[in-house]
Amino acid sequence: MLNRYKKNQISLFEGVDSVAVIIYLLLVAVGFVNIISASYNDEIEVFSFAQNYIKQIFWMGAAFSVALIILLLDSRYYHMYAYYAYALGILMLIAVLLFGREVNGAKAWFEFGSVRIQPVEFAKIATALAVARLMSNYSFSIKRIGHLMRVALIILLPLAIIVLQNDTGSGVVLCSFIFVLYREGLNKWICIPMIIVAVLFICSFLFTPLLLLLLLLVIFTVSSAMMIGSWRMHIIFLAMICLMSMLLYGASLLFWDGALSGYASLLIMTLAGVVVALIYALRKNISAIFLTLALFVGSVAFVPTADTIFESVLKEHQKVRILSFLGIMSDPSGADYNVNQSKIAIGSGGLFGKGFMEGTQIKYNFVPEKHTDFIFCTVGEEWGFLGSMFVLALLCALILRLMKMGERQEEPFSRIYSYCVAAILLFHVLVNVGMTVGLMPVMGIPLPFLSYGGSSLVAFTILVFVAIRLDASPRKGLMSAVR
Repeated sequence: MLNRYKKNQISLFEGVDSVAVIIYLLLVAVGFVNIISASYNDEIEVFSFAQNYIKQIFWMGAAFSVALIILLLDSRYYHMYAYYAYALGILMLIAVLLFGREVNGAKAWFEFGSVRIQPVEFAKIATALAVARLMSNYSFSIKRIGHLMRVALIILLPLAIIVLQNDTGSGVVLCSFIFVLYREGLNKWICIPMIIVAVLFICSFLFTPLLLLLLLLVIFTVSSAMMIGSWRMHIIFLAMICLMSMLLYGASLLFWDGALSGYASLLIMTLAGVVVALIYALRKNISAIFLTLALFVGSVAFVPTADTIFESVLKEHQKVRILSFLGIMSDPSGADYNVNQSKIAIGSGGLFGKGFMEGTQIKYNFVPEKHTDFIFCTVGEEWGFLGSMFVLALLCALILRLMKMGERQEEPFSRIYSYCVAAILLFHVLVNVGMTVGLMPVMGIPLPFLSYGGSSLVAFTILVFVAIRLDASPRKGLMSAVR
């Protein structure tokens, strides 16, 4: 009887990816060590609950308990209750928008005494489950516009509510699901316009409309030439557009007093490009030109609206962060302060770092949010370049492991969910580390498993361990069949 009991206990964990679990435990341990260093206050008792690292011990215990429960549950539950979890996540987001506490300008927290819960972290899990459930349906086809619109609705609904909470950084994380859609066969021509919109939004602040138009002409001419394979004709095509544009622009100066505005010139030159392109495409009977032309016209039409989006949609602090990131404005004591201090801290760490609790930038509070969003500064200053590379290697190893787990799945639900988790983690790592070294605008999202905070630690634990449990399920069945 005892032997049978032990055998059943061991079988509960058969098939669990031990490598992923070990990487997870190492990341949590590294995060805890750095939270101690970043948040230790010698004016408070070492074991007081007022110390952030003591609170983190509580959340670590909660995360480990949740991880164990997830491994013990039947994997079919995650598929069965995916939509219910999504509905609950949406209700939580609405509730926090109506009744939540505002912290740092974002109304995104529930507060229960000294404990704060951020529902958006759990909404990411619910959205990943719902996307996996929808896309794993037998009748689903990513090539059908109607099916694709359903996926977009599942992603955009929580994103819109999160933006209303003034927590845009957390909402943008859901855009990482575009990588999952691409993995599942999304047409690249749907992805390209999305990328173009993002790039044009940034370039509209850096270049004049005339220079931006010339860049677009070159880019789309080269792209259509690559599709068709006729470089000589496309060089002639580009030259014709430029010549026609200059003629129309010169003629416009004869009929209007003074020079036209940048956007008026842009529209005139676009008209010239469209006329020449249509004549060329019709004469040569080249349908690919029409696709390139549609992207070109759409891009040009978007440029004037970028200013409207910037002025009307974005909040003042978001405008300042974007302009500061692009180098258009400088605010050393305001928007630039966090990033400047962060780079100083990381740079001062050198190759080997200053040692545990020896970071001067961290110890003397020069870096704000050093234990949460800017926890990577603590890693960089106290553990140096080698320590930073070790942390990044662990994060990359976990992401790659999740992708491997997804690729070996036989069921679409498990594969899609694993890729959703990998995409969320990758986005968090790229943005968080990028903003601490000045390569990304400050968005205020945590570094997975390292940043202080119960909501993020428990939520990331659930994300990863659901993927581990789904991965273990088919391999358990395989092992049982072999026996």
